[in-house]
Amino acid sequence: MNLAELSEREIERFGEHVSVIFEDRQWTNIEMKRAAKRLAEGLKSLGVEKGDRVIIQMPNCPEVLQSFSAVYMTGAVVVPINFMVGEAETAFIYKDTGAKVIISSREFLPKIEACRKEAPNIEHVILVELDTPGGYLSYGELLEKHSGNISTEPTEDDDLAALIYTAGTTGWPKGVMHTHYSLYINAKMQQDTINLPAEMTSISVLPLCHSYGIASMNYGMYVGGGKSVVLNTFDIDTVFGAIEKYRANVMGAVPTMYVYMLMHPDPKKYDLSSMKYWISGSAPLPRESWERFREIFGFEIIEGWGLTEAGANNSVNPLEGKKKIGSIGLPMKGTLMKVVDENDRELPDNKEGEIIISGPMLMKGYWNRPEETEKVLRNGWLYTGDVGYRDEEGYFFITERKKDLIIKAGENIAPREVEEVIYRHPKVSEAAVIGVPDEVYGEDIKAFVVLLPGQSATEDEILEHCRANLKRFKSPREVVFMDSLPKSLVGKILRKELRKM
Repeated sequence: MNLAELSEREIERFGEHVSVIFEDRQWTNIEMKRAAKRLAEGLKSLGVEKGDRVIIQMPNCPEVLQSFSAVYMTGAVVVPINFMVGEAETAFIYKDTGAKVIISSREFLPKIEACRKEAPNIEHVILVELDTPGGYLSYGELLEKHSGNISTEPTEDDDLAALIYTAGTTGWPKGVMHTHYSLYINAKMQQDTINLPAEMTSISVLPLCHSYGIASMNYGMYVGGGKSVVLNTFDIDTVFGAIEKYRANVMGAVPTMYVYMLMHPDPKKYDLSSMKYWISGSAPLPRESWERFREIFGFEIIEGWGLTEAGANNSVNPLEGKKKIGSIGLPMKGTLMKVVDENDRELPDNKEGEIIISGPMLMKGYWNRPEETEKVLRNGWLYTGDVGYRDEEGYFFITERKKDLIIKAGENIAPREVEEVIYRHPKVSEAAVIGVPDEVYGEDIKAFVVLLPGQSATEDEILEHCRANLKRFKSPREVVFMDSLPKSLVGKILRKELRKM
């Protein structure tokens, strides 16, 4: 199959309807498909062939969705790059993929040109703006020149559809190879599990040029009949205003976004009653934030979990059933998950070990990284690096990433255990802890804290709070106050940056 067929089937099932809203402009599914077909013909005219890589590097906009569909139609491989990725990483991806074409925006030309010096393979840069400078191709003009009278290139299930680069937290980014089938089946597994109704309105504020964005696109077309309100920046009033105006029903966000929502000075200003599902992923959501969100807004946040290497959506708490705060939920239907020790022996319920996962949605491997692939893909299982446990009801909990565990005097301490206590302090907005060298214990605990606006606190105040709620052995040795914590492009707190400090 070819992923482009998802949009074709959606049109056959639901007919023409508004499918995308961006800056108050409404696009129907037919208009989006027509633009994608014209772009696909334009890409072919530039020499893009089956198996070639095409880079898409833009903030959220309709052209991102059109570009994904167009690349699939040609049989080429999508390479999404979040526009916020730094120059060094971007140049590496340009070169590593061997891509010839970039679809982007004029505002990113300085970065594109700096990176092209390291990647002479780039031949064409297509810009979505109308006022395209000389030497670059205009997205609009490319569409105008072509009728879109082409057929979707046949692809096998095992053919590559996307190269999605990881954040590179442990070195250079790695290109995760996903096939047309692995991405399709992940969408099907989501629907088999959560069974969202058709014709829903979603808020798309997380980056579309990301594994979660890709999964959301595919899932939206699989369910069908709905519309996506696309936002290109996270602003609380803009998000809440869009929910109210378009009567939105579902939104995916990261914990940091929910923390900022809780800081809104007038939470009752907007009518959010149309919302049914608030989804959270990418990082642990503090219990305190979950409970405050329910208290203030009246909704229960639905926590889920997934890895880029496994299609981004792999487990979730039931949308309408029992939710367990702090749990990543139950495995998606068709997904196998278990907890193993260092010798790959499966552990019983409530025993911590590494979570491993298996199913048809797993990546094919890392692009040009056979050794790295062998480390994480073994005997049909993906070794996630996440430490956690399964409870007696089958719900999974992640306690920490293996590399983030603090080993103090030989005892493993999960940073999240300490962070949850700090979050309960009434003056705290965000918190993160890391291990730091210690002559006596090998490692000790250092906390980084962001206070709520208008609040002040001393280090002793936070330390006393920790000692009152934790064993003294697990309490931080010191506290550093910060205006904000360093985060990845999708809101994960970057402990590696804290360690550098």
